[in-house]
Amino acid sequence: MNNQQAGKLDESLVKITKGAGIIFVWSLVGHILALLGKVMVARIGSESEYGVFSIAFAVLSFCTIIATLGLEQGSPRSIAFARGQKDEMKVYSLVPASLQFSFLAGVLVGIIIFTLSDNIASGIFNDSELSLPLKVIAFGIPFLTLITVTASVFRGFDMIKPKAYFQEFLRNALFPVFLIPIIVLDMSFDMVFYLLNASLILTAVISIVYTLRKLPSPLKLASNPINNPIAKELLLFSLPLLAVAMMQMIIMWIDTFMLGILRSSEDVGLYNAAHPLAQIISMPLTAILLMYMPVVSYLFGQGEMKELQRNFSILTKWLCMSTLPLFLILFLFPDVLINLFFGAGYEEAEDTLRILSLGFIFNNIMGPNGATLIALGRPQFMMWAAFATAVINIVLNAILIPHMGIEGAAIASVVALTSINIVRCIKLYAITKIQPLSKNLVKPFLYFMPIVVIIHLLVINHIDPRWWMLPPILVFYYIAYLAVTWLTNGFDREDATVFLIFKQMIQKVYNRIMRT
Repeated sequence: MNNQQAGKLDESLVKITKGAGIIFVWSLVGHILALLGKVMVARIGSESEYGVFSIAFAVLSFCTIIATLGLEQGSPRSIAFARGQKDEMKVYSLVPASLQFSFLAGVLVGIIIFTLSDNIASGIFNDSELSLPLKVIAFGIPFLTLITVTASVFRGFDMIKPKAYFQEFLRNALFPVFLIPIIVLDMSFDMVFYLLNASLILTAVISIVYTLRKLPSPLKLASNPINNPIAKELLLFSLPLLAVAMMQMIIMWIDTFMLGILRSSEDVGLYNAAHPLAQIISMPLTAILLMYMPVVSYLFGQGEMKELQRNFSILTKWLCMSTLPLFLILFLFPDVLINLFFGAGYEEAEDTLRILSLGFIFNNIMGPNGATLIALGRPQFMMWAAFATAVINIVLNAILIPHMGIEGAAIASVVALTSINIVRCIKLYAITKIQPLSKNLVKPFLYFMPIVVIIHLLVINHIDPRWWMLPPILVFYYIAYLAVTWLTNGFDREDATVFLIFKQMIQKVYNRIMRT
């Protein structure tokens, strides 16, 4: 690699790493706040009431995905690609079209859910208690849709902070704050859903005000965007991604829906104690994807395939390094974590947490394959691969849940997640020869895992683990993994760039703290 190529690679890595660092910190805070909100809801109500909340929240999330029309991925990709081709007029048309299409779709979907809420509650989930929550969350759908697509528009300009501020932090921070009156005043559990809406509406209003002031392109709303050929092109590109997002959402949430249909709200509550904890493993991947996809779309627009390939390899290795120790904590000590966050009543979910953790760490090791395929302009393949995987997930849930309960739902989810990653990686390799398992990823992994197994077997027989022991154990795992990577010569030239960026970010935070 010559100096010019190295410079381009470093520049794209800096963008992705800085964006990922920012969003990871805010996502971590946001995930903790979201988990706090769910823990508060679980503590306020019974296991059954928490199950009703989990189903309603799943419906809200799924309907929001439908209402975005695929623009959550299609909008930043199209904007970044147009910027890479220096087509400013196209950029100026893409922004208002994204916002208008998504908000109108959000209103329509909300009306449908409100109208059909009784039928959905009684006819699908056999639980009339779900009717009122569905009516209430229907009003939140257009606002959550607007929050999602607004943040995605900014991503097309390599601006990640709006996503961090509003979608990750603010809406997750407001909800637990709004829940405090329920606890203090001993209010009805139904108030949880009204307060969830309040957090979404306030976040949406603030994000729109921010957008009008900070958006890099003029925001001129068209009276009829469907007649704009650029808007039509955006919609045609995004709709297959809507199908992808829906299928991914099915893979993510069908366990909750089918547990509610085939078992009980109590089983849904138990499953949704394990699921948000296992999802923590995906946070670094989510953080990287938010900047990765528009950056590699820009590189693809300029024909820089070597830089794209190297970015994939380096970032996949860092995904493994950043999440493998975290996976080990979740896999080896699930009972301690579930009891800490949700209480003894949810300890039945510890094996479910183990199973889900395996699926999420495999998802990370396979790298950002889906985002790369979208950047390469393969939305139709993504759609059909996701569809096939969703069908597998539904069939496995139908077979396993009646006999195995929440563990069966977890196995179905892991098989689906593994399947879609394998299919995507095969397609990506066929197109570009990109594959996630580089030598410098595999070597440290193979040396590190036997060490962990031996130490765990020696320690677990002499120590009864407590929650306060987990942070130092996690730190030990990270130090050991970095040491093994160094001893096996697993670091690449570009890793110095990543280390330098994180050092600068930590120094910046430290300086701000000292000034205050």
